[in-house]
Amino acid sequence: MFGDFQALLMLGLAIAALAMKAYAVFDAIRVPTDAFPAAGKLTKPIWLGILAVALIIELAVFPSPLFFGNLLGTVGAAVYLVDVRPAVRAMGGGRRGSSNDGPYGSW
Repeated sequence: MFGDFQALLMLGLAIAALAMKAYAVFDAIRVPTDAFPAAGKLTKPIWLGILAVALIIELAVFPSPLFFGNLLGTVGAAVYLVDVRPAVRAMGGGRRGSSNDGPYGSW
């Protein structure tokens, strides 16, 4: 019984980590290149490289959520989503959140 619970827990962690990494990669693709340095963060190619490698490790190399490489990739995606994403959104990066956009586009 405990083995079944542990297997389900690992599956849930793997799915959550995969979803977070995929969302971070697709969000980083949508943000303009100039928003990263303007927010004082690493450049867009560096963040895309970090997030893409994390996603590839999760998908192809070793899909266990407790593998050291996956843990590092999950931390990288979490840092992007918690720190970098709000900073580049505040600088006007992306479609939502910039101060000069109305409900139907720019004013």
